[in-house]
Amino acid sequence: MIKLTFCLIRLPHLTREAFQDYWLNTHGPLVASVEAPLRIRRYVQLHSFDPAVSADSRASRGGPEQYDGVAQLWWDSFDDMALTAQDPAAREAGRMLLEDEKRFIDLARSPLWWGEEKVIIGA
Repeated sequence: MIKLTFCLIRLPHLTREAFQDYWLNTHGPLVASVEAPLRIRRYVQLHSFDPAVSADSRASRGGPEQYDGVAQLWWDSFDDMALTAQDPAAREAGRMLLEDEKRFIDLARSPLWWGEEKVIIGA
C-alpha cells in the first residue's frame, strides 16, 4: 500500500478549534463521500492538541511550530490510484476536495508527500 501524508496548517483567520471542527465535521464527510471514485482505502485525521502540551518537547529539540493536524490517506498502489485519472467522477471529486481545502488549509505552508509504511512495532 502507498500512503499520502498531508501536514496541515490552518488559514490565519481560523482558530485551531474552528479549523479542526471544520476538518472533522465538514471536510471529513466530504472525503468519505468520494471514497469509491478516488479508490481511497483508508483516511485518518490526526488532530493536534494545544501547542502548550508539546512545547517542552519541541523546545528541547529546537523543532518548528507544530501542525494543526495530519491527514493520512492510503491506496493499494500507484497503478491503482492512476486509474482515477481516467475517471471523470474521480477528477471531479479531486477538484471538489481541493476547493474545500482552500477554505481552511494554508496550502502553501502545508507539506505533503507519498510514502510506504515500514512497520517496526505493531501490526
